[in-house]
Amino acid sequence: MERTLKLLILFAALINLNCGVYGFRGNNPPEGINSVAVPTFQDNSGFSDPTLVEKLTQKLKSKIISDNTFRIADRNISDAVLNCTVTNVRDEALVISSGENVTKRKIIVTVSVDFENLKKQKKIWNKIFENYGEYNSSGDTFSSRTAGLDVAVERISEDIIIDLTSNW
Repeated sequence: MERTLKLLILFAALINLNCGVYGFRGNNPPEGINSVAVPTFQDNSGFSDPTLVEKLTQKLKSKIISDNTFRIADRNISDAVLNCTVTNVRDEALVISSGENVTKRKIIVTVSVDFENLKKQKKIWNKIFENYGEYNSSGDTFSSRTAGLDVAVERISEDIIIDLTSNW
């Protein structure tokens, strides 16, 4: 009985030790990074929507707050910074019906993201994110395109937060 109790205690101790070793997050978030600054996105795309960078910035901040892995902080007091640049926006035909009429379009947004550790003055990673939103090209094309762009913004922000907080 005493031997069984010792084995049970040893087994429980080993399980307890290993619980911190295995997990889904891997190396992300990096150790010591608790707060992150998210300055307004830069726009090098030449796309004609002046609200795009503000939409992306606010959506990413909202995702970070909702995820609760990091706190949003000002650059001068944060542990890390996400410098994001819209590098390309393409609007392409997706569905072409009879008579070569485009009935559905796809708007594709590409963003370059630098994740930098401000404490160590070292780049953690640089990644390119690309995602899209679809919209109907008949009717009010401008509001439909805006809705498609909003979907692309949502998806890109989700992609960034996943890479920022997990290591699958």
